[in-house]
Amino acid sequence: MSERIVELEGVVKRYAGGVQALKGVDLVIGRGELTAIVGPSGTGKSTLLHMIGTLDRPSEGTVRIAGHEVAGLTDRELSALRARHIGFVFQQFHLAVGVSALDNVADGILYSGAGLGERRERARAALERVGLGKRVTHRPHELSGGEQQRVAVARAVVGEPDLLLADEPTGNLDSAAGAEVLELLEGMHGTGTTIAIITHDMEVAGRAPRRVRMRDGAIMVEVR
Repeated sequence: MSERIVELEGVVKRYAGGVQALKGVDLVIGRGELTAIVGPSGTGKSTLLHMIGTLDRPSEGTVRIAGHEVAGLTDRELSALRARHIGFVFQQFHLAVGVSALDNVADGILYSGAGLGERRERARAALERVGLGKRVTHRPHELSGGEQQRVAVARAVVGEPDLLLADEPTGNLDSAAGAEVLELLEGMHGTGTTIAIITHDMEVAGRAPRRVRMRDGAIMVEVR
C-alpha cells in the first residue's frame, strides 16, 4: 500500500433522532489512487464525504487525513488542514458571479499568504492544466457548464492538495461535457493526483480503477 492519505477506522455517524448515517466504516485511500464511492441517495455517501473532507466529525471511530487525526484538532486547525491537503469539486460550480476565471481560481489560495501576483500566476498555470489557458479573462456566464466545472477543478487543485474530492462532478452537465470532465480527472490522476469521486452513477464509477459501493451506511462491495 502506498502512503495513506485517508484512513477511516470504525467510523460511525449519528444524527439527532437516532439516525445512523455511517455504521462502522473502514476505508483507506493511498497516494495516487483514483477511487469512486458509489451508491444511490441515502446510502451515506455524502456523510462519508463530510468525514473525509473534515467537514464533520464522527460520532465514533477514527479519521486521519494526511496523517492528522481529526478528533484532536480545533476548528481552526481543521480549516488549515483542509486548506493544505484537500481540494473540493461539487456538483454546483460555486463560482463567483462577475469574477474572471483567473480570479475565481486565485481565490482558492486566498489565505495561503501569497500576494495577488503570485496567486494569479499559479491560477493561470492551473487553468492551463485544465485546458482553459485561453479563457482566463472570461466570467462564469461567458463559459459553458463544462468549462465552469473545469474552472472549479482548477480552483480545487491550485493549492496542490494531497486529495481531490469530487462530489457528483458531472451531475449538472450534459453527457458530452460530463465525459470531458471525467477525462480531465483521469488525466490528473495519470499525473499523480489522488482523487475520490462520490457518485450515484454506475457509469461514472465504472471508469475508476477502484470502486467502493455503499449501502445503508456501510461499505458493501469493493472492486479493484
